[in-house]
Amino acid sequence: MLRVKNTICGETIAPACEYCEHGRRASDNVMILCTKKGLVAPTFCCRKYLYDPLRRVPRQQPKLPSFSPEDFSLD
Repeated sequence: MLRVKNTICGETIAPACEYCEHGRRASDNVMILCTKKGLVAPTFCCRKYLYDPLRRVPRQQPKLPSFSPEDFSLD
């Protein structure tokens, strides 16, 4: 399997039609409609794969703790 170096996030991402420039979500929101291969699985990858960073949904960041004004006082 090929890996694409994501320079924006600094990690490697496995190629998948879900992140490809040629793929669009089908009406069932499970399969991908590829302009090159037709209806494919989201994890499928072909030779025409072209990574589109705007299609990738980033992982959710952990919640920050809430602070009160007393936490910032110098008493």
